[in-house]
Amino acid sequence: MKTKNSVILIIMVGLCATATFHNASAQEDRWSGLTVTGTTYFISGPRPGRTLQFRLIINRLTTPNEVNQLNSALQSGQDELMRTLSRMNAGRIEVGTGIGVPANAILATDEGDGRTKLTVLYQRYLRFAELRSGARSQDYPFGYAELHVGRGDHEGMLIPAARIRLRGGNSTWEVEDFGTFPARLMGLRVRGRGPVG
Repeated sequence: MKTKNSVILIIMVGLCATATFHNASAQEDRWSGLTVTGTTYFISGPRPGRTLQFRLIINRLTTPNEVNQLNSALQSGQDELMRTLSRMNAGRIEVGTGIGVPANAILATDEGDGRTKLTVLYQRYLRFAELRSGARSQDYPFGYAELHVGRGDHEGMLIPAARIRLRGGNSTWEVEDFGTFPARLMGLRVRGRGPVG
């Protein structure tokens, strides 16, 4: 039987919320209206080595209240998280030349030394073929990205199809990639008004 390795990321939502919203209004002003562009490099999947354009348009950051709503929703499972997330809209994420999908939640975490981690969670587009054939990928309805910007290299990673569940306590999220490895985000550039870093 062929087994598929998966990459699992652990997110500390409580720490994320504390770091992100220490000075929420100042961060909101700093990030709203910015666009992050770059290149997505797929390491695995149907066409490994493929590259596509990447763009994240930030309209606003997710509020502390919205983070609490997401955390509470996940307590009831992934379906409830999807219902709650689908009512949010913090920007837009585009991979390739299409119009993209709403970036439902965008969190900014200060990493120190002038660097910031942007965490993006979104409802991914499920293709008709996936739904019709009942593919296993239907169980991975989210998209997830982490972007590291500010001083130094601007880079990140993208999970185009992810499953999210709680692990252990009430604030640790587990993000599982449907593929073997997340895609790399390279050559990221932040544009628009406001300073970064």
